[in-house]
Amino acid sequence: MRRPRRSRWAVSNFSLSGKCMSRLGKQPVAIPSGVTVTMDNGVLTVKGAKATLTRPIKKDITITVENDAVTLVPGNTEAAKALFGTYAAHLRNMIEGVTKGFTRILELEGVGYRAEVRGKDLVLSVGFSHPVPMPIPEGVTVTVEKNTVTLSGADLEVVAQYAANVRKVKKPEPYKGKGIRYQGEYIIRKQGKKAV
Repeated sequence: MRRPRRSRWAVSNFSLSGKCMSRLGKQPVAIPSGVTVTMDNGVLTVKGAKATLTRPIKKDITITVENDAVTLVPGNTEAAKALFGTYAAHLRNMIEGVTKGFTRILELEGVGYRAEVRGKDLVLSVGFSHPVPMPIPEGVTVTVEKNTVTLSGADLEVVAQYAANVRKVKKPEPYKGKGIRYQGEYIIRKQGKKAV
């Protein structure tokens, strides 16, 4: 039996109501010591000891920097309600990135599996007939110790996306767990076929 569809009016009425606005977005974001936040011509810039990050901001959101805090105010559009909490999260990540940075750790599991940094590439040997080079993005630092690959950088999106791309080269298989996994990632194992 098919479920009744919600009317467009109901969806629009809910999305424009204040109830769906982000509670974290309403809170001013504190600017720590040593960090500079500026908003100029629709571009948000966060500068700290580790890096300088920029992000374009749509006109639906108004960002004000004063008294060592950043305030976000959404406009009266449906897009503004959707972007309000997202931009607040981006801002917090940018501040954390330029002060502490972000790290993702990958582990290689498998006989003969190894990784090494060659110039600007992370080269993976993970059971294929050829090594797989992965170009290292700008702003990301890669270190390899035994079968552990550590990725670090100031931009969370770049670091996390590169880690996902590296893992995708050889995802962990469910029988012996061979492949590239995040540190601490739990792999659901399957039982192989037993010989009769």
